Amino acid sequence: MGATPPRRRLVADLLTVLALVALFWLLWVLRSLLILAFGAIVLAVVLRVIAQPLRRRLRLPDRAALLAAILIVTAVFAVAFWMFGQEVARQASTLRESVPAAWQAIQQRLDTWGLGEAVRQALPSLEGGGQSVVSSMTRMVVSFTSALADIVLVIFGAIYLAADPELYRRGVAKLVPERARPALLEALEDCYGALRLWLLGRVTTMLLVGTLTGVGLWAIGMQAPLALGVTAGILDFVPFVGPIVAAIPAILLALATSPTMALWVVLLYLAAQQLEGNVITPLIQKRAVELPPALLLFALVGFGLLFGAIGVLLAEPLTVVVYVLVKRLYVRGALQTPTSIPGEQATERQAPLA
Repeated sequence: MGATPPRRRLVADLLTVLALVALFWLLWVLRSLLILAFGAIVLAVVLRVIAQPLRRRLRLPDRAALLAAILIVTAVFAVAFWMFGQEVARQASTLRESVPAAWQAIQQRLDTWGLGEAVRQALPSLEGGGQSVVSSMTRMVVSFTSALADIVLVIFGAIYLAADPELYRRGVAKLVPERARPALLEALEDCYGALRLWLLGRVTTMLLVGTLTGVGLWAIGMQAPLALGVTAGILDFVPFVGPIVAAIPAILLALATSPTMALWVVLLYLAAQQLEGNVITPLIQKRAVELPPALLLFALVGFGLLFGAIGVLLAEPLTVVVYVLVKRLYVRGALQTPTSIPGEQATERQAPLA
């Protein structure tokens, strides 16, 4: 005799639970690959955002517009390197040569104040002074170099995603039951709109912060203002943590000159961040994506714990996507509660990555 229907249901339920456990375990094992895939999606959005006006205004075919976008991005980096590369390299060399001396000067001042030994005991890893700082920087460079394969993977993945977004859109839709596909497609569309707005807002903020910081450092007579300004602009991509990290080399250099210069540098960075937080970001977010600050802070920590450094780097766009999906699929879809969704009112309604 065959198994009774209750037993069949029990076996089916047990197999379903085991399949879900196996799926979650597989996702956990592949979490590094998944975060790289999300990085490719973000880069694909960049390419599509650039290709979109080219396709519309120049009436180019989709593939030709995408190729033009890739060439534009490559040309921008090449021109920027040609225009600023030598100066930034010179000033970066100044930073590299000055940081050890700055650390030695800091140690001497701490010894003068009677705090040197206490600091060395609290931070034994810094016992080597400037040499340990240079050694840490060298290890960081080696770590970034070892990630070259991941960068190549993200770049080519982004090109494939941007070349035929509809293929991947249909593939994702087929993973859910047919009745749920319209809601999922709308959610993906909203995610693209929100990522597009977030990207434009973030790039604008980075440019403004980098420019203000570099000009401010030049005005107070700091060394290497261009390199420090570019660093501040790039690291502003990472909320909360980036500005703090960007201020460290500037403060070290300023301490090597005088405590007064260090105080001016600290005040400058604080003023730049206050200006960003209270003026620049609110103005830009009116046309971009506004995330609750507490949500973004905890998301930064959470994604960092899950995915490491790249999770911190991509924490904000990840939060944007999760925020949109929760509002669209759960708050509005499951709970039937009216709520505004970032990206829903974008002027250009496009398919995801399109």
